Amino acid sequence: MIRRVLLLILDSVGIGALPDADQFGDLGADTLGNIVKATGGINLPNLQQAGIGNIKGVDGIDAINKPIGAFGRAAEISMGKDTTTGHWEIAGLHIKEPFKTFPDGFPDEVMNSFEERIGRKSLGNYAASGTVIIEELGKEHMETGFPIVYTSADSVFQIAAHEDIIPIEELYRMCETAREIMQGEYALARIIARPFVGEPGAFTRTHRRKDYSLSPPSPTVLDYCVEAGYPVVGVGKIEDIYNGKGITHAVHTESNMDGVDLMLKAMQEHQQGLIFTNLVDFDMKYGHRRDPEGYKEALEDADKRIPEILKAMNQEDILIITADHGNDPTHKGTDHTREYVPILVLGEKVSAGTDIGTRRTFADIASTISELLNVKDTEVGTSFADKVMR
Repeated sequence: MIRRVLLLILDSVGIGALPDADQFGDLGADTLGNIVKATGGINLPNLQQAGIGNIKGVDGIDAINKPIGAFGRAAEISMGKDTTTGHWEIAGLHIKEPFKTFPDGFPDEVMNSFEERIGRKSLGNYAASGTVIIEELGKEHMETGFPIVYTSADSVFQIAAHEDIIPIEELYRMCETAREIMQGEYALARIIARPFVGEPGAFTRTHRRKDYSLSPPSPTVLDYCVEAGYPVVGVGKIEDIYNGKGITHAVHTESNMDGVDLMLKAMQEHQQGLIFTNLVDFDMKYGHRRDPEGYKEALEDADKRIPEILKAMNQEDILIITADHGNDPTHKGTDHTREYVPILVLGEKVSAGTDIGTRRTFADIASTISELLNVKDTEVGTSFADKVMR
């Protein structure tokens, strides 16, 4: 009997372009493989031991004879390559219509309503990298007190503000206002608070980022776990991605390493249910900023923590390691990339060395969790529990 599932998202660690990647402008994308090529190699002994090099299509990491985990990869059936779409599909939903994007900025009626309701003008209103736009507009923001509004190729309305100019609680209220406006024909996946500190030429974003998501349109495996009486712990931005639905406990993180620390703490406090962790630095700090060296180092740092997680696991635990999309730091632009994601399954009751192949949908993970914990299934995916369990 499995009493607890640990679901760990290596945010944006894709492993090769999906067959429809050309429709998204992502032909040739391969986050992990291209990092290895760009940096001359990578040292991931624990992920390699788990079987990541044995997954079909993984380049640059050797397969081994006796992996300790089960391994495979999953394709995405939902129409998107963003955080919300990927996580919702992992939890058992199929998003058939892509979320709205505003690559040319938000329309006048949106911005006029937003500015009227917050009582001040805004700056920006174009697609940009978050670190770039605060360097471009940060000085003017500090002089005027106007928040910086921007978007990206993702379905996001982002508001950046210096914490000394617009207090954090006021920034959060602005985001709540934007969330109320961005509904209906303007509904997008997330409103994101992007606080920063520092002086012109030396601005730094802080960990007090906050996401305001739409609620999932139907129940996920998280909701079904709660319905069955299990705790569901969200570590990192998990609570935000699901707008709190299906989450009984939540902790937010400052970094990947803080995320691992808080995951381990949650494992001490909750001996059953689902502990769902997102390590966002790969995506936020290195993928979008097109920094393959930084991405490589972050992966190597995370790999070093895997033995701690395995040591803290009980006999009735299953660990599933996956990702939500790609973000190839060698690819053009600054956007996510449409890729397969890895699946690694570890635990004392796992049939080591089992190849689960290429899964049709990320939602196979949700169906597997449903079977392992004996809760309702969203019936979008197909469980691979029978393949991986001894």
